[in-house]
Amino acid sequence: MLELTMASVSGADAGATAGMLMADAPSDPGAVLRLGRDKAVCRLATPDDWLFVSRVHLEFLCGPDGTWQVSWLRGSHPDPSSEVRLTLAGFPPQPLPYGGTAKLPQGGSGELVIQDRTGPRSVNVGFYHEA
Repeated sequence: MLELTMASVSGADAGATAGMLMADAPSDPGAVLRLGRDKAVCRLATPDDWLFVSRVHLEFLCGPDGTWQVSWLRGSHPDPSSEVRLTLAGFPPQPLPYGGTAKLPQGGSGELVIQDRTGPRSVNVGFYHEA
């Protein structure tokens, strides 16, 4: 099971947890959870006017062995208007490259932060992957 929590945070709301969204999926091969502005395909959707987040920005995919990975999907622009950082419990934050993929540890937790390069807004996604 992969559990996700998402909070959209602007500069004035830093530290607030109101409006937190949650999604989960069993660790079945091929299971997918998506985050982005497109509510038709994303279980976790950001505000429509947050254009630094792509229609489908992050994709969590369960592999054939029941492990999860996260990918920052490339959008229509060659350069993104955001940065994504991945923090695994017990490790310093690492950038997730545009178009890149990272494995999530089983029985582990962490956070992904999508940071707007043009203003003090971010999308904070916490995750927990049951062992």
